[in-house]
Order: sequence, then C-alpha cells, then structure tokens
Amino acid sequence: MRPGINGFGLGAACGDYAVAGVAGGLAQMARRVLALLGLVLLVLLVVKQPPSALTKGALIVGVAVALWGLTRAWRFVSARFGLRRCYLFVGGVVVTNLFGRPRGVVPWSEVTSLDVLVTRSLLLAFHRFEVRRRGVRRPLAFLALGMQPALAEPLLTRAAANGIGG
Repeated sequence: MRPGINGFGLGAACGDYAVAGVAGGLAQMARRVLALLGLVLLVLLVVKQPPSALTKGALIVGVAVALWGLTRAWRFVSARFGLRRCYLFVGGVVVTNLFGRPRGVVPWSEVTSLDVLVTRSLLLAFHRFEVRRRGVRRPLAFLALGMQPALAEPLLTRAAANGIGG
C-alpha cells in the first residue's frame, strides 16, 4: 500500500489493483495487433522461405520478446510506485493517476451507482467501471485490463456490501 493513500479516513484496506486509462486500452490493442502480425509473418517465413529467413524470423521474435519484456517491466514499475492503481477500502475507493497521486477519492456513502461495461474480444479485453457520485456531474471512470481482471470481483463485492448495485 502506497504511503498517504490510506489517510483519507476510509477504514481498513481491502486491496490494491492495477487500472488503466484509454491509453492503456489502446496499448493493449496495439500489443495484440503486433503479436498477431508477427505470428502471421513468422508463418509466411516458414512457408515461403525467402533468402535470410532465419535473420528475419529472429528479428520478429526479438521484437516480440522485447514487447513482452517491456510489458512485464511496466507492470512491475507501476505496482512498485503505485502508478495507476485502484485501492479498495471498507469505506470507499481511491484511484491514482499516472504519477501515483490520488485522482479520485470516493466514500461509499457518496456513490449512487457503479456501472460496468465489459468488452471481451481478440484485440480488446477490459472492464470499464464508472463510479457515479452525488453532486458530481462526471463519474470516476477507469479500466481494468484483461478478460477476468483481479479488480472486478472485489470491487463489485465491496459495492454490494455497501448497498450499491453493479
């Protein structure tokens, strides 16, 4: 738990989870398109066997491994420094921005609804959460990437425990 995040008087911590914005969703789609394109190119190299196919294949595999490594490194760094996280508490939710500062602090008593949009496809897989609050026009919106993100069930469980339907 990042220091200073639990200083909002929201009670005991229930966990912290990775979240993303629109750029994270687009990055996920770009990674998957590049992986699919690389796979197609590797199959074409095996079938056609052009000159220097081994070098071209090694280059494609190298790019794929570099993308995989960068993704893993970003996950480690963002978790270590509390970048783009959703912290669940007994009394509310705190979402941080790209720099680890709180972007939204919402006590459960102020939440009017929790809307969830689920997208599961070959190129995009995410859950989009919108936390609507009393007296605030714009909802607190964030993405949890993946087919079954770790955030989905605990967030909906905490919301249901506080009388908010998802």
